[in-house]
Amino acid sequence: MQVGGAGPPAEGTMGWALEACARVMRPMIRLALALGLKHAQLELMLRELLIDEARRAWLDKGVEPNLSQLSVTTGLNRKAVTAKVREAEEPLPHTEMSAAAKTLTLWLQMSTDDPALLSLPITAGGETASFEAVARHASRGNVHHRTILDELVRLNMATEREGRVDLNAAGFVPATDMKGMLSFLGDNARDHLLAGVSNTLGAPKPLLERSVFATGISLEDCERIHQLARQRWSALHHELTREMTRAFEAAESTASGRIRVGIYTYYEDAGDVAKASPAPASKPSDKKA
Repeated sequence: MQVGGAGPPAEGTMGWALEACARVMRPMIRLALALGLKHAQLELMLRELLIDEARRAWLDKGVEPNLSQLSVTTGLNRKAVTAKVREAEEPLPHTEMSAAAKTLTLWLQMSTDDPALLSLPITAGGETASFEAVARHASRGNVHHRTILDELVRLNMATEREGRVDLNAAGFVPATDMKGMLSFLGDNARDHLLAGVSNTLGAPKPLLERSVFATGISLEDCERIHQLARQRWSALHHELTREMTRAFEAAESTASGRIRVGIYTYYEDAGDVAKASPAPASKPSDKKA
């Protein structure tokens, strides 16, 4: 999409962009079909996103777009643009705003430094460490510790017993809660793609976006490498959490920056996925931003 540029993108570029969009969207289409979403719902979502992003692109250039400009930019008719009269609802919570996630992250950091803190009294007086104190610090006192504890127990990330609570999780991954898992999928995948899009469109300061990949190896080796990545991530996760906590506590109340650092591993039997046109085996390759 060009907004106020010198002209439309070259036909080749448009084809490449469409193929890139198809690759990115294929996993989401798989998710949508698995959860029962239909064409009409996806079409409405795409129309809303086109209008939102077109307006953002014009605003970035200092222009409040009118209906005609939004129509030309998106390819939607004026009636479709006019039909969007309110902001789309976002029923999924944003993961960075979760008091439970913040509390668990702080608790994990503390227990890594001192394993004795894997079990805490729910409340305690004086300087004794307690879940109440951790929750109050993590949420800045905005959410009652009992509410946070109930949520962690519901997600099986903590176990309450006789006035104490034990940590059950190595990270905030709400595997038993579909809404929570979809929230993390949306937020993590969004920011990963935003980094790639920013770099592709020529951001003045490229963001870290790298992967290493190989084909033509055994599934057993894939799993071994997967576990290696998990092990290395555990140490980096602790270091990053410490730095983010320090930055958060030192920040002014008006600070508005946000950052997400992630890692992923995916492997499959590529022969089962693309038997019609199997890719040749290749040596490990490094993709850099």
